[in-house]
Parts: sequence; C-alpha cells; structure tokens
Amino acid sequence: MQYFDNNNDLKSKKREISISLNDEKYSFISDNGVFSKGEVDYGSIALIKVLLKENLHGLVLDVGCGYGTIGLILAKNFPSCMFTLIDVNLRACTLAQENAKKWNLTNVNILESDIFSNVKSQFDYIVTNPPIRAGKKVIYSIFSQAYEHLNENGSLFIVIRKSHGAESAQKYINSVFNNCTLLKRDKGFYIYRANKEKMKTKEDF
Repeated sequence: MQYFDNNNDLKSKKREISISLNDEKYSFISDNGVFSKGEVDYGSIALIKVLLKENLHGLVLDVGCGYGTIGLILAKNFPSCMFTLIDVNLRACTLAQENAKKWNLTNVNILESDIFSNVKSQFDYIVTNPPIRAGKKVIYSIFSQAYEHLNENGSLFIVIRKSHGAESAQKYINSVFNNCTLLKRDKGFYIYRANKEKMKTKEDF
C-alpha cells in the first residue's frame, strides 16, 4: 500500500512517535499505511521550523497532512489561526483527528480529500510536504490548485528534496505564481514560498 492510497485490509499497528522542537515535545499516534509511520520525517521538521518563524494569521490549509505533523504543530503554536488539514488517506485523517483531540486543539478541521476535491474555501496560507511517490502530475496539480485556493496576498509554502526535483518544482511554481523564493536549504531539503500577488487594476497604473 502506498501512503497516498486507501487500503482497509491493511492491519493496524498503532504506535506513538515524538519529536522535540524549541524545547517542546510533540507526540503523535501513527499507524501502518501512512507516510513516515515510524518517525517524523525531516522534511516536515524543516518546513515547520521555517513556518514557526512566520507571523501566520487567518486561515491555513495543510495539504497531505498525514497524521498531522505540520498542521497540528502549527495549530498549537498559532491558536488564533484556523487550520484545515486534508489527506486522501482516510487512516491518516483519522489519526490526525485522534492527535488533535489528544492535544485538545479546537482550531483544527480535518477532511478526507483527494487534493482539493473536497475543499471549498479560500486560505491565507497553504503548506505542504507533497507526496513525492504520487508522481509529478499529482504534485504539480497541488501547486497549481493551491493558487486557486489562496486569497489575494496569500502564500504557498512547500518543502521538497533537491534530489526529488526541487529546482524543477521551483520553476513550475514560478510559472503559476510569477514568483517562488527559496527560503532555506536544510540537509538536502529546499523550502520555498510563493505569493499570490494582488491583481493589478486600471487604478494601479
């Protein structure tokens, strides 16, 4: 089973994994059939470190949330924001809900969604550690649809390994957003930000 698929026949074997960030410990319930089931992957950690330094506000969407690593840590640190976490994998969504409940988070909504299929809202931020094994077509669809689901002046944040096509991804995102900035390199992972800039009107000229 791929972590971006559903397989109800896969035997469950829940476990607890944890990470420490900024002197705070975060524990998650994980299971078979989800991304990075045995430990929090470093790409997510690298992206979280960058995002914790941002002044997040408003509505935030985590695409491909898994058991909730990125979205839930951000929700805990930015309690005034409202977070939506989505994943195509129902087991991952269920785990994210368990973890949100365990953490007593009230600013989180979790949806099963094939990319943006069940997403009707607009957001101020979209964050993703995209499912590389799903292939370029899926990943690039996340980037292009993110533009459509961002409010004006909203931002997309992504993390991707250089060896998995980070520089090509940057070029594609730039073709969609007309900008894409490399924020940080961290152990082979590249973190990018793209802004949905306000459309110019006649009054702006």
